[in-house]
Amino acid sequence: MKSVEIEAKTAEEAIRKAGEELGVPREDLEVEVLASGSSGFLGLGAKNAKIRATVKEKPLPRPLAVHPLAVPPDNHVAETAQKILQDLLRLLEVEATVDLKEDSERILLDIGGDGSGLLIGRKGQTLDAMEYLINKIVHKDAEDKKRIVVDTENYRFRREDSLVKLAQRLGEKSKRLGRPVTISPMSAHDRRIVHLALEEDKSLRTWSTGTGLYRKVIISPEKKSS
Repeated sequence: MKSVEIEAKTAEEAIRKAGEELGVPREDLEVEVLASGSSGFLGLGAKNAKIRATVKEKPLPRPLAVHPLAVPPDNHVAETAQKILQDLLRLLEVEATVDLKEDSERILLDIGGDGSGLLIGRKGQTLDAMEYLINKIVHKDAEDKKRIVVDTENYRFRREDSLVKLAQRLGEKSKRLGRPVTISPMSAHDRRIVHLALEEDKSLRTWSTGTGLYRKVIISPEKKSS
């Protein structure tokens, strides 16, 4: 189980930071308060709160909706991507295997090994960086630009499930308050998951705002026609 120890001015702030670092919503955390903290007298002698947050154990989720091919693909895009990732891991001195799966929409490179969890990074940033690099290298001259997904420890599914729940929860909040709600900056991949999670709810609309790699998603009640 993954856990972190976080210090902040209040326990609630520490819990929020722990959820962001672990990439899961509050309800998926088991929290132990190590120090409740205090504001001190007139600001003197103030002590931070400290908590230990652990991701709750869940039944093993289903894998991403990709299936190994019965025969090798006609082109060598998937094998090339697999080799590039293996070489990259070797340069990083990470001992891990790379399992290759493919369907009609994407190629999945699944990293396995004792140290594979270290490759996730904060909110999946390390995985995102490797995935971006491999897509750029492999698809530089390729006509068939099938998306290449890099994953380990089923993080992509767990992250997608967490983002869908977050989107639904904030969507309900937006409808209840009758005003837009903004989600913290996230990658283009994560923003797409949020948009898709709410696209069937005709009472809500979503859009992205800002610049750079980590734009924000805004969820807002749909304006009623007069």
